Amino acid sequence: MANKERIAGVLAPVVTPFTKEYAPDAGRFARHCKWLLKSGCAGLAVFGTNSEANSMSVAEKLALLEALVAAGVPPAKLMPGTGHCALSDSIEMTRAAVRLGCAGVLMLPPFYYKGVSDEGLYRSFAEVIERVGDERLRLYLYHIPPVSQVPITLALIGRLLSKYPGIVAGVKDSSGDWQNTKAMLDQFAKEGFDVFAGSEVFLLENMRNGGKGCITATGNINPGPIDQLFRNWRSPDADRQQAAITATRKIVQKQPMIPALKAAIAHFGNDPQWKTCRPPLVELDSAQEESLIGELKASGFSMPGLG
Repeated sequence: MANKERIAGVLAPVVTPFTKEYAPDAGRFARHCKWLLKSGCAGLAVFGTNSEANSMSVAEKLALLEALVAAGVPPAKLMPGTGHCALSDSIEMTRAAVRLGCAGVLMLPPFYYKGVSDEGLYRSFAEVIERVGDERLRLYLYHIPPVSQVPITLALIGRLLSKYPGIVAGVKDSSGDWQNTKAMLDQFAKEGFDVFAGSEVFLLENMRNGGKGCITATGNINPGPIDQLFRNWRSPDADRQQAAITATRKIVQKQPMIPALKAAIAHFGNDPQWKTCRPPLVELDSAQEESLIGELKASGFSMPGLG
Protein backbone atom coordinates (compact mmCIF):
# COMPACT_ATOMS: atom_id res chain seq x y z
CA MET A 1 0.00 0.00 0.00
CA ALA A 2 1.41 3.38 -0.99
CA ASN A 3 2.11 5.69 1.95
CA LYS A 4 0.08 8.87 1.90
CA GLU A 5 -0.28 11.52 4.56
CA ARG A 6 -3.88 12.00 5.60
CA ILE A 7 -5.72 15.20 6.37
CA ALA A 8 -6.58 15.94 10.00
CA GLY A 9 -8.20 19.06 11.40
CA VAL A 10 -11.04 21.28 10.25
CA LEU A 11 -12.52 20.77 6.79
CA ALA A 12 -15.25 22.87 5.22
CA PRO A 13 -17.86 21.40 2.87
CA VAL A 14 -17.35 24.43 0.68
CA VAL A 15 -20.45 26.35 -0.38
CA THR A 16 -20.70 26.77 -4.15
CA PRO A 17 -21.20 30.26 -5.60
CA PHE A 18 -23.55 30.61 -8.56
CA THR A 19 -24.05 33.35 -11.12
CA LYS A 20 -27.43 35.00 -11.62
CA GLU A 21 -28.05 32.36 -14.30
CA TYR A 22 -27.34 29.61 -11.72
CA ALA A 23 -24.06 28.55 -13.32
CA PRO A 24 -21.22 27.55 -10.96
CA ASP A 25 -18.84 30.48 -10.49
CA ALA A 26 -15.32 29.03 -10.61
CA GLY A 27 -13.58 32.32 -9.82
CA ARG A 28 -15.51 33.01 -6.62
CA PHE A 29 -15.22 29.35 -5.68
CA ALA A 30 -11.42 29.37 -5.92
CA ARG A 31 -11.14 32.64 -3.99
CA HIS A 32 -13.28 31.29 -1.16
CA CYS A 33 -11.31 28.05 -1.04
CA LYS A 34 -8.05 29.98 -0.76
CA TRP A 35 -9.49 32.15 2.03
CA LEU A 36 -10.57 29.02 3.91
CA LEU A 37 -7.10 27.49 3.68
CA LYS A 38 -5.50 30.74 4.86
CA SER A 39 -7.99 31.07 7.70
CA GLY A 40 -7.66 27.72 9.43
CA CYS A 41 -9.07 24.92 7.29
CA ALA A 42 -6.77 21.93 6.96
CA GLY A 43 -8.74 20.74 3.95
CA LEU A 44 -11.73 21.34 1.74
CA ALA A 45 -14.56 18.84 1.37
CA VAL A 46 -15.84 20.35 -1.86
CA PHE A 47 -19.11 18.92 -3.23
CA GLY A 48 -20.53 18.09 0.17
CA THR A 49 -24.11 18.64 1.30
CA ASN A 50 -23.57 22.35 1.92
CA SER A 51 -21.99 22.67 -1.53
CA GLU A 52 -25.37 21.97 -3.17
CA ALA A 53 -23.49 19.14 -4.82
CA ASN A 54 -26.54 17.07 -5.62
CA SER A 55 -27.95 20.03 -7.53
CA MET A 56 -24.95 19.89 -9.90
CA SER A 57 -24.03 17.51 -12.69
CA VAL A 58 -20.88 15.41 -12.78
CA ALA A 59 -19.58 17.57 -15.64
CA GLU A 60 -20.08 20.76 -13.60
CA LYS A 61 -18.28 19.29 -10.60
CA LEU A 62 -15.39 17.98 -12.66
CA ALA A 63 -14.96 21.39 -14.27
CA LEU A 64 -14.94 23.09 -10.86
CA LEU A 65 -12.46 20.60 -9.44
CA GLU A 66 -10.07 21.10 -12.34
CA ALA A 67 -10.52 24.88 -12.07
CA LEU A 68 -9.56 24.80 -8.39
CA VAL A 69 -6.35 22.93 -9.10
CA ALA A 70 -5.56 25.22 -12.04
CA ALA A 71 -6.09 28.23 -9.73
CA GLY A 72 -3.44 26.94 -7.35
CA VAL A 73 -5.51 25.17 -4.69
CA PRO A 74 -3.32 22.20 -3.64
CA PRO A 75 -4.97 18.87 -4.52
CA ALA A 76 -3.52 17.44 -1.29
CA LYS A 77 -5.95 19.73 0.56
CA LEU A 78 -9.04 18.48 -1.30
CA MET A 79 -11.53 15.79 -0.28
CA PRO A 80 -14.26 16.08 -2.93
CA GLY A 81 -17.60 14.39 -2.56
CA THR A 82 -17.87 11.68 -5.20
CA GLY A 83 -20.85 9.57 -4.10
CA HIS A 84 -23.85 9.48 -6.46
CA CYS A 85 -26.91 7.38 -6.98
CA ALA A 86 -25.46 6.09 -10.26
CA LEU A 87 -22.47 3.78 -9.80
CA SER A 88 -20.88 5.02 -13.03
CA ASP A 89 -21.01 8.65 -11.80
CA SER A 90 -19.31 7.71 -8.54
CA ILE A 91 -16.57 5.89 -10.43
CA GLU A 92 -16.01 8.77 -12.85
CA MET A 93 -15.75 11.38 -10.10
CA THR A 94 -13.53 9.20 -7.92
CA ARG A 95 -11.15 8.41 -10.77
CA ALA A 96 -10.83 12.11 -11.53
CA ALA A 97 -10.10 12.96 -7.89
CA VAL A 98 -7.36 10.33 -7.69
CA ARG A 99 -5.89 11.42 -11.03
CA LEU A 100 -5.68 15.02 -9.83
CA GLY A 101 -3.93 13.96 -6.64
CA CYS A 102 -6.67 14.73 -4.14
CA ALA A 103 -6.09 13.71 -0.54
CA GLY A 104 -9.20 11.58 -0.53
CA VAL A 105 -12.85 11.39 -1.51
CA LEU A 106 -15.93 11.71 0.68
CA MET A 107 -18.49 9.22 -0.52
CA LEU A 108 -22.21 9.17 0.09
CA PRO A 109 -23.95 5.83 -0.26
CA PRO A 110 -26.33 5.58 -3.23
CA PHE A 111 -29.23 7.31 -1.55
CA TYR A 112 -32.32 7.19 -3.77
CA TYR A 113 -33.49 3.70 -2.84
CA LYS A 114 -34.30 3.39 0.85
CA GLY A 115 -34.19 0.32 3.03
CA VAL A 116 -31.36 -1.26 1.05
CA SER A 117 -29.21 -3.95 2.65
CA ASP A 118 -25.65 -3.72 3.89
CA GLU A 119 -24.83 -6.24 1.17
CA GLY A 120 -26.04 -3.85 -1.50
CA LEU A 121 -24.13 -0.94 -0.01
CA TYR A 122 -20.99 -3.06 0.33
CA ARG A 123 -21.19 -4.00 -3.34
CA SER A 124 -21.60 -0.35 -4.30
CA PHE A 125 -18.54 0.89 -2.39
CA ALA A 126 -16.51 -2.18 -3.39
CA GLU A 127 -17.28 -1.71 -7.08
CA VAL A 128 -16.05 1.87 -6.96
CA ILE A 129 -12.82 0.83 -5.23
CA GLU A 130 -12.21 -2.09 -7.59
CA ARG A 131 -12.97 -0.19 -10.79
CA VAL A 132 -10.88 2.83 -9.80
CA GLY A 133 -8.16 0.29 -9.03
CA ASP A 134 -5.61 2.73 -7.62
CA GLU A 135 -3.73 2.37 -4.32
CA ARG A 136 -3.64 6.14 -3.99
CA LEU A 137 -7.39 6.19 -3.31
CA ARG A 138 -8.39 7.20 0.22
CA LEU A 139 -12.13 6.77 0.66
CA TYR A 140 -13.99 8.45 3.51
CA LEU A 141 -17.52 7.19 4.09
CA TYR A 142 -20.21 9.85 4.45
CA HIS A 143 -22.83 8.92 7.04
CA ILE A 144 -25.68 11.44 6.99
CA PRO A 145 -28.91 9.50 7.63
CA PRO A 146 -30.98 12.62 8.47
CA VAL A 147 -30.62 13.60 4.78
CA SER A 148 -29.74 10.45 2.84
CA GLN A 149 -32.01 8.13 4.84
CA VAL A 150 -29.43 5.42 4.03
CA PRO A 151 -27.26 4.67 7.04
CA ILE A 152 -23.71 3.32 7.01
CA THR A 153 -23.69 0.74 9.79
CA LEU A 154 -20.82 -0.33 12.01
CA ALA A 155 -21.01 -3.79 10.47
CA LEU A 156 -20.62 -2.34 6.96
CA ILE A 157 -17.63 -0.25 8.05
CA GLY A 158 -16.01 -3.33 9.56
CA ARG A 159 -16.48 -5.36 6.40
CA LEU A 160 -15.08 -2.62 4.16
CA LEU A 161 -12.09 -2.10 6.45
CA SER A 162 -11.34 -5.79 6.44
CA LYS A 163 -11.38 -5.99 2.65
CA TYR A 164 -9.79 -2.62 1.83
CA PRO A 165 -7.47 -1.60 4.70
CA GLY A 166 -5.75 1.70 4.01
CA ILE A 167 -8.01 2.57 1.11
CA VAL A 168 -11.10 2.86 3.32
CA ALA A 169 -9.59 5.64 5.38
CA GLY A 170 -12.32 7.11 7.55
CA VAL A 171 -15.79 8.54 7.97
CA LYS A 172 -17.68 11.79 8.36
CA ASP A 173 -20.43 11.12 10.87
CA SER A 174 -23.24 13.58 10.33
CA SER A 175 -25.78 11.53 12.24
CA GLY A 176 -25.95 14.22 14.91
CA ASP A 177 -25.77 11.38 17.45
CA TRP A 178 -22.62 11.54 19.56
CA GLN A 179 -23.13 7.95 20.75
CA ASN A 180 -22.91 6.76 17.15
CA THR A 181 -19.69 8.72 16.60
CA LYS A 182 -18.30 7.33 19.86
CA ALA A 183 -19.12 3.79 18.74
CA MET A 184 -17.20 4.35 15.49
CA LEU A 185 -14.22 5.65 17.46
CA ASP A 186 -14.32 2.81 19.97
CA GLN A 187 -14.50 0.11 17.31
CA PHE A 188 -12.29 1.42 14.53
CA ALA A 189 -10.00 4.30 15.51
CA LYS A 190 -7.26 1.92 16.65
CA GLU A 191 -7.32 0.33 13.19
CA GLY A 192 -6.23 3.59 11.58
CA PHE A 193 -9.78 4.59 10.65
CA ASP A 194 -10.13 8.38 10.84
CA VAL A 195 -13.36 9.65 12.38
CA PHE A 196 -14.47 13.20 11.64
CA ALA A 197 -17.43 14.71 13.47
CA GLY A 198 -19.99 16.22 11.13
CA SER A 199 -20.31 19.35 13.29
CA GLU A 200 -17.91 21.40 15.40
CA VAL A 201 -20.41 20.98 18.25
CA PHE A 202 -18.81 17.54 18.77
CA LEU A 203 -15.21 18.54 18.00
CA LEU A 204 -13.82 18.51 21.52
CA GLU A 205 -15.41 15.19 22.44
CA ASN A 206 -14.27 13.73 19.14
CA MET A 207 -10.66 14.75 19.78
CA ARG A 208 -10.75 13.47 23.37
CA ASN A 209 -11.82 10.07 22.08
CA GLY A 210 -9.27 9.66 19.29
CA GLY A 211 -10.95 11.48 16.41
CA LYS A 212 -9.22 13.44 13.66
CA GLY A 213 -11.22 16.68 13.53
CA CYS A 214 -14.50 17.79 11.99
CA ILE A 215 -16.01 18.41 8.56
CA THR A 216 -18.49 21.13 9.30
CA ALA A 217 -20.80 23.53 7.48
CA THR A 218 -19.83 26.52 9.62
CA GLY A 219 -16.21 25.90 8.74
CA ASN A 220 -17.19 28.00 5.71
CA ILE A 221 -17.48 31.15 7.84
CA ASN A 222 -15.81 30.43 11.20
CA PRO A 223 -12.70 28.40 10.33
CA GLY A 224 -10.23 30.23 12.59
CA PRO A 225 -11.87 29.67 15.98
CA ILE A 226 -12.78 26.07 15.11
CA ASP A 227 -9.18 25.40 14.07
CA GLN A 228 -7.93 26.97 17.30
CA LEU A 229 -9.92 24.44 19.30
CA PHE A 230 -8.62 21.60 17.12
CA ARG A 231 -5.05 22.71 17.79
CA ASN A 232 -5.59 23.37 21.49
CA TRP A 233 -8.05 20.68 22.52
CA ARG A 234 -5.80 19.58 25.38
CA SER A 235 -5.59 23.11 26.82
CA PRO A 236 -7.36 24.21 30.05
CA ASP A 237 -9.31 26.66 27.89
CA ALA A 238 -10.73 24.01 25.55
CA ASP A 239 -14.21 23.84 27.06
CA ARG A 240 -14.60 27.61 26.82
CA GLN A 241 -13.48 27.52 23.18
CA GLN A 242 -15.96 24.73 22.48
CA ALA A 243 -18.79 26.76 24.02
CA ALA A 244 -17.89 29.77 21.87
CA ILE A 245 -17.89 27.95 18.53
CA THR A 246 -21.06 26.10 19.50
CA ALA A 247 -22.75 29.44 20.21
CA THR A 248 -21.87 30.69 16.72
CA ARG A 249 -23.19 27.48 15.20
CA LYS A 250 -26.48 27.91 17.05
CA ILE A 251 -26.93 31.41 15.63
CA VAL A 252 -26.39 30.21 12.06
CA GLN A 253 -28.57 27.13 12.26
CA LYS A 254 -31.60 29.16 13.35
CA GLN A 255 -31.92 29.80 9.61
CA PRO A 256 -31.77 27.32 6.72
CA MET A 257 -28.08 26.43 6.78
CA ILE A 258 -26.95 26.77 3.16
CA PRO A 259 -28.58 30.13 2.41
CA ALA A 260 -27.47 31.36 5.84
CA LEU A 261 -23.83 30.53 5.11
CA LYS A 262 -24.09 32.28 1.76
CA ALA A 263 -25.73 35.34 3.32
CA ALA A 264 -22.90 35.61 5.85
CA ILE A 265 -20.24 35.39 3.13
CA ALA A 266 -22.12 37.95 1.03
CA HIS A 267 -22.36 40.38 3.95
CA PHE A 268 -18.92 40.07 5.49
CA GLY A 269 -17.26 39.82 2.07
CA ASN A 270 -19.32 42.69 0.61
CA ASP A 271 -20.36 40.54 -2.37
CA PRO A 272 -24.15 40.24 -2.73
CA GLN A 273 -23.86 37.71 -5.59
CA TRP A 274 -22.84 35.11 -3.00
CA LYS A 275 -26.44 34.92 -1.76
CA THR A 276 -27.60 33.05 -4.85
CA CYS A 277 -28.73 29.47 -4.29
CA ARG A 278 -29.53 27.04 -7.06
CA PRO A 279 -33.17 25.92 -7.05
CA PRO A 280 -34.84 24.21 -5.32
CA LEU A 281 -33.04 26.10 -2.53
CA VAL A 282 -33.84 29.79 -2.11
CA GLU A 283 -32.08 32.71 -0.45
CA LEU A 284 -32.97 33.99 3.01
CA ASP A 285 -35.72 36.59 3.00
CA SER A 286 -34.88 40.07 4.32
CA ALA A 287 -36.14 39.35 7.84
CA GLN A 288 -34.13 36.14 8.09
CA GLU A 289 -31.02 37.84 6.80
CA GLU A 290 -31.39 40.79 9.15
CA SER A 291 -31.80 38.44 12.12
CA LEU A 292 -28.78 36.33 11.15
CA ILE A 293 -26.40 39.21 10.51
CA GLY A 294 -27.62 41.11 13.55
CA GLU A 295 -27.03 38.19 15.89
CA LEU A 296 -23.63 37.42 14.40
CA LYS A 297 -22.48 41.03 14.77
CA ALA A 298 -23.84 41.24 18.32
CA SER A 299 -21.79 38.17 19.23
CA GLY A 300 -18.59 39.79 17.97
CA PHE A 301 -18.34 37.51 14.96
CA SER A 302 -16.15 38.52 12.02
CA MET A 303 -14.56 36.99 8.92
CA PRO A 304 -11.10 38.60 8.81
CA GLY A 305 -9.45 38.79 5.41
CA LEU A 306 -12.59 38.02 3.42
CA GLY A 307 -13.25 40.13 0.35
